[in-house]
Amino acid sequence: MMTKEKKIKYWKDLSNYDLETAIAMFETKRYLYVAFMCHQVIEKILKSYYSKLKDETPPFTHKLIYLAIHGGFYDSFDQQQIDFITEIEPFNIETRYPEYKERLLKRLSPNYCERLIEKTKELQQWIIEQI
Repeated sequence: MMTKEKKIKYWKDLSNYDLETAIAMFETKRYLYVAFMCHQVIEKILKSYYSKLKDETPPFTHKLIYLAIHGGFYDSFDQQQIDFITEIEPFNIETRYPEYKERLLKRLSPNYCERLIEKTKELQQWIIEQI
């Protein structure tokens, strides 16, 4: 059985790995996967934070706002952070379905993806500081 500290580290390590993957996808111009991986970074760091605050396994969900609310830390986010979480929320699901792919690809320019990565890093780091 994993200790609380190991669970926190497990999710944090996955979040860092996914951030490295998002950067690699950006460098190879696979912008759809940049967005998907940015979502994954935040999902996993939220699960790390959840593990810190709760003595239970994080919910089996990809819904970021849900994790924050049920983890009891939604109110600690400022409005810009909430706006960013809301912005990246759809990237987990929409990247998987063909009817959304073309629409997303139009939105996912190099500049937009670069901004996504930077904002993801900022939010990830802020959450790490809370942990």
